[in-house]
This record gives sequence, C-alpha cells and structure tokens, in this order.
Amino acid sequence: MFHQTNRPEFAASPVITAMPPLPSQLPTQSVLGLPVVDATTQTVVTSLLKNNRSTAFFINAHCANIRVKDRAYAAALARADVVLPDGIGIKIAARMTGSDLTENLNGTDLTPVLLQHAADQGLSVFLLGGQPGTAAKAGQTLQDKIPHLNIVGTLNGFEDAQDEQALIAQINASGADILIVAMGVPLQELWIDRNRSSLNPRLVMGVGALFDFLAGNVTRAPAQVRQLGMEWLWRLSQEPVRLANRYIVGNATFLVRATGHALRTAGPDAVTKRVLDITLSALLITLTAPLLLLTALLIRLDSKGPAVFCQERVGRNGRTFKIYKFRSMFADAEARLAAVKDMSDREGICFKSQNDPRITRMGRFLRRTSIDELPQILNVLFGDMSLVGPRPALPREVAEYPAAAMERLAVRPGITGLWQVSGRADIGFDKMIDMDVAYVRSKSVVLDLVLLGMTFQAVTTGRGAY
Repeated sequence: MFHQTNRPEFAASPVITAMPPLPSQLPTQSVLGLPVVDATTQTVVTSLLKNNRSTAFFINAHCANIRVKDRAYAAALARADVVLPDGIGIKIAARMTGSDLTENLNGTDLTPVLLQHAADQGLSVFLLGGQPGTAAKAGQTLQDKIPHLNIVGTLNGFEDAQDEQALIAQINASGADILIVAMGVPLQELWIDRNRSSLNPRLVMGVGALFDFLAGNVTRAPAQVRQLGMEWLWRLSQEPVRLANRYIVGNATFLVRATGHALRTAGPDAVTKRVLDITLSALLITLTAPLLLLTALLIRLDSKGPAVFCQERVGRNGRTFKIYKFRSMFADAEARLAAVKDMSDREGICFKSQNDPRITRMGRFLRRTSIDELPQILNVLFGDMSLVGPRPALPREVAEYPAAAMERLAVRPGITGLWQVSGRADIGFDKMIDMDVAYVRSKSVVLDLVLLGMTFQAVTTGRGAY
C-alpha cells in the first residue's frame, strides 16, 4: 500500500533555489514553431530520470489550439525543458513540413514506463490532480502494476490545491523526486510554470487525463485503435456532447493552422505534394479494396505464409520504417538469399534475378503487373512514403552505399519514380542512383504528375518488373 497524504501535516522544508536545467540531450524537430522531442520512449525516460531538474509537458492538437489563444500557456510551453509529441495531429503537422517524428510520446503510455524505471532506481513519486479520490485510485493502480514504486503522496486538484503555498510545502516535505500533475490543459502547465522555482522534485510533468484512465473514470481506446492514431475518435464516441467542439471543430481548426504554417515554412510545393499523396492514396484504397482482398486470398491459396509481407526499409533522412507488400516469395525467402546471390541479373549492390527460385507462381504474376506494390498505398497514407520518389532501400543496401548515393535519402521514398518508369530492374545500380539524385534536385508537383502519368505505361508494358 502506498503512503497517502491528503492533508498538510508535514512541516515545510526549506525551498530549494531553482538550479539551471541540465541539457535534456534529446533531439528535437520544429513543429508549429515549437521544438518537440524526436526520440524513442526509452531515450526520453533515460534522459528525464538522468537530469537533475527538468519540466516536461506534452502537446497535442488541442494543446496547439490553446497555445494560439493563451499567451501565458504558450510562454509556459516555451519555458519547459522538454515538450513531447502526443497524438496523430502533431505527427501530421510535422510531416507537412517534411519532418518525421520517431514516436508518439503521449503521457498515458510514457508515464507508467517512466515510473517503472523510477521505481527501479529508488525514486519517489507524488501525484497531484483529478477529482477528489482520483489521484488515490490512480496511485493504487500504479502500485498494483509496479509494487516497488514509492508513492509518497496524493492530492486532488480541487480542494487540496486551493492553498498553493501549503500545497507546495506538503509536496516538498514529502521528499518526492518526481511530481506528476494532472489538472488538465492549460491549468496544469500554468500551475507548474508559476510554481516550478519553489518545487523541489527533480522532475515535474503535466499529464492531462492520465489519472482518470488509471482510476477507471475514462476507458481507453483498444490498442488497435490507438495504433491507427484514432484514439480521439474513440474518446469522442464516449463523450460526444462534451468533446464535440474539441475534436470536430478543434481538429479541423488545427489542420487549417498546420497547413498555413507549412505553407509559410516548407513552401507550397511540399504541402501540395503531401495533400496529393493523402488524397490519391485514400482514393486508391477505396477503389482497389476488392482487388486487394482477392489478391490476399489467392496468395494464401498459392503458398503457405501471410498474404502481406512486412519488411524494414530506409526512408527519408535514413529513418527506417515498415514497408507493406503482397508476398511474392516463399515464406523462407530471406533465409535462402545467400544461396541465390550469385544469380543477380543486375550490376551493383541491389539483388535482382529474373529467374529467382524463391518467387512463387502467384508472385511472378504480381510482380509482372506490379500488384505486389499496392499495399504501399498505406505507407503513403501514413506518411512513410510518397506516391513519387526513389524506391526505399534495405538497410543492408544503404550500409554499402557510396557517398553519392546518400542524396537519394533526402526525400521520402516513393511507389513510382523516374527509375521505375524508365525500366526498373533492367537499369543498373549506378544509373538508378543518377536518376534518383536528378529527381531529388529537380522535384516538383508538376514532375510528380508527369511521372504518375508515365507509370501507367510502365505497368502496362511490365518492362523490368521481376
């Protein structure tokens, strides 16, 4: 059982003078003019627990809308040591300007991981916020999941927070190393920003609705819904009256602002290209849905293994992502690669063989017609790829790239492009690189439209498709 302290029974401890924050050492990307952390959960947790004094906030589409209207809140975000990306909206805004954030670092998922590591390091935690009794229930849930977590106090964000000086004295007297505040945006950020210099905990975080989730007041969306970035839609379905303005009007407003910001910073061509990608990929998914389902069924009937093949590829600026293709090879194709490497018909480091024995009967048809590439429409919709661009390479291929070839990684990879409409596998590696670099240096929406038009002829002839 954790220690619950709901009344100021401690003597006030000496207030520690605010120390200059140590560098977070976390990489960032500029999103809507704000430096937002671009790192994995593990990297963020390690950094936050390592620093002597940090303040961490989260930003999502709703927060970004408030930031425009509330100057005090905007200033608090600017003064925070760490601002973490939360939700699909921030990811979309980043991609509008050509950035790809590594991970969705929402507080509901990140905070329990952080507290698990904090417990392992013997660090103590104080929970502040929520309706009366919510922080205590949230603490009990955390205690059940992390038995050795030392929760030294819980207070609600209403009656218990009325006397700020007494509240701060109680938090400091508890000796907490970490203070988790859940008062909702922007109240929690304003409270933290106003009182940070008087608070002793080395890490202070504003976590929004986390306590409500932990206490069972609000049900989280299923994992599959969260993975698709649709948790906002789930929450809207749970509380349509209260959240309609926030999610329907708010999301539309956010997208307009994000588009305007992208036009000012990335330029109209970059925004138009992304809008074109989203519009056409969504349309193609709708139109080809019956073909996709039929193809998946035929692949399963032809050979054992999943219908869709998922593989790690290298994207823009060297970031890796999972590419989706219809499986055209036997399930053990990767294990058999070494045995067929000498059969490559193509010069250079990229293996291609017209008579590759690993290709299934159905697979040869899929490659000839380029139907095997259709699932990559999802990669385009998600922003990992574009409709037009250099083909995404395997990590082992990029590891062997000459310096000149690295320039092809300056843009998002594509389903089609200059190389694809000029002969595909019939073209050697060096010539492919020349074509890709030429595209990178002269890319435009007009060029993309021309290449999309030429793709139809390339698919019809099937030249180099094997």
